[in-house]
Amino acid sequence: MSWPRAALAGSRLTGRRGGSAGQLRGAASAGAAAASGMGNSASSLGNSAPTPLNQIQETISSNCVVIFSKTSCSYCTMAKKIFHDMNVNYKVVELDMLEYGNQFQDALYKMTGERTVPSIFVNGTFIGGATDTHKLHKEGKLLPLVHQCYLKKSERKEFQ
Repeated sequence: MSWPRAALAGSRLTGRRGGSAGQLRGAASAGAAAASGMGNSASSLGNSAPTPLNQIQETISSNCVVIFSKTSCSYCTMAKKIFHDMNVNYKVVELDMLEYGNQFQDALYKMTGERTVPSIFVNGTFIGGATDTHKLHKEGKLLPLVHQCYLKKSERKEFQ
């Protein structure tokens, strides 16, 4: 299963906006299994349905910039604008558009110690929220972090 397009509608592509169907498998199938009465614990779902934590980690490792956001959040809008204005590709996961968004937000809290959105990851590292991102950008430190990720990805492609 993949994220619903609405959850990723804010993905930034160089030069244009577009939806990107990133891979976070299992959320819909886990919900379907629970709704069908197959049990109420994750263990009854078997190994084929990754946990929200695993799905988040997979998304973070597959993208240089990931913003876990909510559509109604003004701080989330500010964070997305920073990356948009820098013309940087980013993946947005709108938690309020996901059926199990609260579970993903709980998993993010366990990972970062922060319950609020946006939760922003650059090059696999949690950099904070909108204020932290704005500060890094103002200090000239944000773009170099993004570039490090793209350099790593380029080097990996050369060796494949």
